[in-house]
Amino acid sequence: MIILLRETLQTDVFTLFNHTFKLGELLLVPLALVVGWWLIDKLAHLATYRLRKTGASADAVHLFKRIFYIFAFAVLIFTLLEVLSVPLTAFAFLSGAIAIGVGFGAQNIINNFISGWILMWERPIRIGDFLEVDDARGTVEAINTRSTRIRRVDGVHMLIPNSKLLENTVINWTLIDTLTRTSVRVGVAYGSSTRDVARLIEEAAVQQTDVLSEPKPVVIFDDFGDNALVFEVYFWVNATIERNLRVIRSQLRFDIDEKFNQAGIVIAFPQRDVHLDGTLTLQRRQPGVSS
Repeated sequence: MIILLRETLQTDVFTLFNHTFKLGELLLVPLALVVGWWLIDKLAHLATYRLRKTGASADAVHLFKRIFYIFAFAVLIFTLLEVLSVPLTAFAFLSGAIAIGVGFGAQNIINNFISGWILMWERPIRIGDFLEVDDARGTVEAINTRSTRIRRVDGVHMLIPNSKLLENTVINWTLIDTLTRTSVRVGVAYGSSTRDVARLIEEAAVQQTDVLSEPKPVVIFDDFGDNALVFEVYFWVNATIERNLRVIRSQLRFDIDEKFNQAGIVIAFPQRDVHLDGTLTLQRRQPGVSS
C-alpha cells in the first residue's frame, strides 16, 4: 500500500519551465500555502500584540503588520519555488507581460495602492485622526491598501480612495495635537451695559471645565448689528471629534443665558418699527358682501 501511494505521488503530471511536476508536488503546494498562511497570521498577531504592549500607536502597529505580511508571504512563495526546483528566471517574461497589462488596465488601483503606502509611511493621516474631507467629517478607522475607512460623526462609514487624500486638500484636526479654537456669538439688546455683558460672557467661559485657561478666553465686542449689540467669545479646548465641540458650545450658551437672566440682560431678537404716514381708516365689512 505504501509502495503504491509512493508511486502514485511520483507520477508525472505536466512539464513547465523545463521542470516536470509530479502529483506529490502539486498536492504539496496548497497544503504548504494553507499551513504557511496560518503560521504567518499567528506570528503577525503575536508580534502586533507585543508591539501594542510597548505603547506603540495604532498606525505604527498597522504599518508593521502590513510589512510583516508582505515579507513573510514573499518568503513563503520563494521557499515553495525552491522546493519545487522552479528557477525565478522562468517568471521573467511572465512578470513583464503582467506588468505591462497592469500598467494599462489598473492605473487607478496602482495609484491608490502606492498612495496607501505613502500614507502609512509618512503618516500625514493616522488611525484615530479626525479629518474633514470635502463636506464630510469623521474619524479614521483603518488605512487599507486601496482606500481609507472613515466613520463620520453621524455613524456612517466612508471609503475614500487613498489617492484622493494625497491629491486633495484634507483638514486633519488632530495631526499635531487636539487643541482647537472655537467661538460662540450672542447678541444683546441695545441699551445693555456692554462692559457687564463682556464680563458675564467671560465668566461663563472660564467656568467651563472643558475650556482651557491658557490661552484664556477672549471676548470681542464684534459689531453694532441691526437689532443687537453683537459679542463673540473665542476659547481653546481639547476636542477630538465634532460632537465634543458642539456639546461644549451648547453648555456655554446655557450658562450665558442663565447669567443674562440673573443680570436682567435681554438677548436680542429681530425687531422692526413700522411708521405710517397719513390716517389709518378701518372699514367695516358688510354682511353678505364678498371681499
